[in-house]
Amino acid sequence: MIIKDREFQEILSAEELQNTVKRLADSVMDDYRDKNPYFLVMMNGAFVFASDFLRNIGHPVKVGFVKYTSYVGMHSTGKVTPVLPIPQDVEGRDVVLLEDMTDTGCTMHFFLEELKKFRPKSIAIVSLFCKPESLQYDLKIDYIGVKLPNQFVAGYGLDYDGEGRNLPTLYYTKNDE
Repeated sequence: MIIKDREFQEILSAEELQNTVKRLADSVMDDYRDKNPYFLVMMNGAFVFASDFLRNIGHPVKVGFVKYTSYVGMHSTGKVTPVLPIPQDVEGRDVVLLEDMTDTGCTMHFFLEELKKFRPKSIAIVSLFCKPESLQYDLKIDYIGVKLPNQFVAGYGLDYDGEGRNLPTLYYTKNDE
């Protein structure tokens, strides 16, 4: 698969991704069976994952969207910028964050500090993908879909320089920089 100027190779099929998303949704709902969680979706990358995840819930839930960014192209800048702020009605709620990828953890670390200021009852993190080798922060990720090696990936909501989010499978770069 060519995305822009780079060659990518499939790492997870569409079927594997859908099975992982269903497993995550089932696990979260087992733990929140008697609760009414507020799902916060980390945009832009998590929109595909969140859409599939939330359809697996099976009953109405409250959903909000936030956007914090720290990437340019294939690299984290290390600087987190809020773009779409935290909804104020999370106070006193069980908040479940839906994240596409936990890479360095920089964005999530910054975001959690901001979220705590709104005094939610609890916070859980669902990360479809995690790169344990890349983590630079001690984060408690409650639900991890797939642990990935430290390679750049695109597809299934993740982009390479703005392209490839729409692809139904996950790809990694064949020749990382």
